Amino acid sequence: MRFRIIVQGMPLFTYLKGMPLFLKEYGEIRRQAGVSGKSFPFGKLYPCLQEKDQESGVLAEHYFYQDLYVARKVFQNNPVRHVDIGSRIDGFVAHVASFREIEVLDVRDLHLGLPSIRFTRADLSAKDFPLTDYCDSLSCLHALEHFGLGRYGDPVDYDGHLVGWENMHRLLKKGGKFYFSVPIGAQRIEFNAHRVFSIAYLLGLMEKRYDIESFAYINDAGNFISDAALDEASIRENFGCHYGCGIFELTRR
Repeated sequence: MRFRIIVQGMPLFTYLKGMPLFLKEYGEIRRQAGVSGKSFPFGKLYPCLQEKDQESGVLAEHYFYQDLYVARKVFQNNPVRHVDIGSRIDGFVAHVASFREIEVLDVRDLHLGLPSIRFTRADLSAKDFPLTDYCDSLSCLHALEHFGLGRYGDPVDYDGHLVGWENMHRLLKKGGKFYFSVPIGAQRIEFNAHRVFSIAYLLGLMEKRYDIESFAYINDAGNFISDAALDEASIRENFGCHYGCGIFELTRR
């Protein structure tokens, strides 16, 4: 099998040290793919070997627009209890914490002494996640694409995003708001960095469970487009994105 590897800027020792576990987990997820089906074909390998022991809150692209956009919606809707799953700490979470309390659940540790941020270490990709009907407002921004890829120390699970999706649905009360974003484009896994989701696949996850209140996206050129229409052609072409960011405001039915 021929494949291309993207090596992020890192010391050679760190790269070589992390490769055995990376290759082991890659072999495991390929084995699982044979059992679970082919909904996510594998794209190029994209090793992320420095983040298993990091705290949450590493910078990445797309975040500037989405964090401000969703924080404003939380402010406008003023929920009783807002819970965040794995979003950027020094972006979205900080924005929300500037005007209200926010609870953060993340698979990684976080050590902050801010009274407006309540943190609990939790794995939303765990099949026995216990919380149900817990909050009336929920966010998961640029995080679900990582579930089950081992990037942040979580167990490798080809269907980890589906387990997380189910847990978040159970976490949110009926009528509650769900602010959700992931990379959009041709559907694929770029192991072990992330998944990229097609719009059609995402809509299939949402139908019968959520009403879509608004959709916005960031295209490959880095332009932010709000209130985009989810028409047939745009869905089919993923809004022209190879690696864009789709941002949904949902209401649980």
